[in-house]
Amino acid sequence: MSDVAEHDVLFEQRGRLGLITLNRPKAINALNHAMVIAMSDALTRWAQDDSIQTIAIGGAGERGLCAGGDIVSLYEDALSGDGSASARFWYDEYRLNAQIARYAKPVVAIQDGIVLGGGIGISAHASHRIVTERSRLGLPEVGIGFVPDVGATWLLSHAPGELGTFVALTAGSVGAADAIMIGLSDDFIPSSKIPKLLKALETTDAAEAILLLAEDPEAAPLAATRPWIDHAFSAQGVAEIVGRLRTVGDPEAERAADAIDGKSPLALAVTLESLRRASALTSLEHALDQEYRVSRRAHAAPDFAEGVRAQVIDKDRNPIWDASKALSADAIDAYFLPLGDHELGLAPASVH
Repeated sequence: MSDVAEHDVLFEQRGRLGLITLNRPKAINALNHAMVIAMSDALTRWAQDDSIQTIAIGGAGERGLCAGGDIVSLYEDALSGDGSASARFWYDEYRLNAQIARYAKPVVAIQDGIVLGGGIGISAHASHRIVTERSRLGLPEVGIGFVPDVGATWLLSHAPGELGTFVALTAGSVGAADAIMIGLSDDFIPSSKIPKLLKALETTDAAEAILLLAEDPEAAPLAATRPWIDHAFSAQGVAEIVGRLRTVGDPEAERAADAIDGKSPLALAVTLESLRRASALTSLEHALDQEYRVSRRAHAAPDFAEGVRAQVIDKDRNPIWDASKALSADAIDAYFLPLGDHELGLAPASVH
């Protein structure tokens, strides 16, 4: 394990608990490639270690579990690289997401504070997903000209009604109760009790420890808006979704429409198509394979670098989206074409 990885992510055994702590608090524990590899290696070792019965994943600091991937590195690769460094990162990151989802031992993800993008990937596929009163979960990718990945298209496409489409296209974030309703989380435990939970996991079965500490979250705010969300976001295209939102007569629907209007038109169209296609797939692995194709192509498109520039680098919040790309069916379909020898290859090949 590299020195960088040892510093940026910590591993320790506490009784029967194997604890993974993301340790970049100043960056809200954003994931870099070394961290991904180190986490996967630890999970592989611990899978064979009978003294470890439960895994927990948490984040250092008070701000959140993980704000996503290392966007600046992806941006620099888009500007001056050939995209290969980003492709290698996603290759290993998506495999980690699948590894967590299929892990033979309970994985308890502490989704405290901010959990965005790649943070969803390392937590929302866990067997036990814990939110607190501080939790804010979201997939903000379309705001930087990118697309939801890390298995998010699988999760969001299986959310009740069109809640997942709403979250993806507006690039907003949700609190604890909404995250549970959408299917990104399972149980609510106050942040003050997280240390007690981790202590209990040292000696107690994960499900039992959580049951003893879990509380009822407040009502999910999105429950009241489900009717117009389901109606608007079931439309065939982004323009029709926005049009339906404008006719709802609810300030929240207007805000959703405004949010969508400010995002990359190409990223929105590809995201919507990604969700529709993911809903027809048969496994998370198939969805990750699809996301890998889409991510590589979205990374190479001008809107990604421009979106990161506007939101992260210059912070002028005024991206100039590429208007030269036609939003035709063929243009969208091109994002999903096979990559030949460069496929992620998580799902078994189809037999014809």
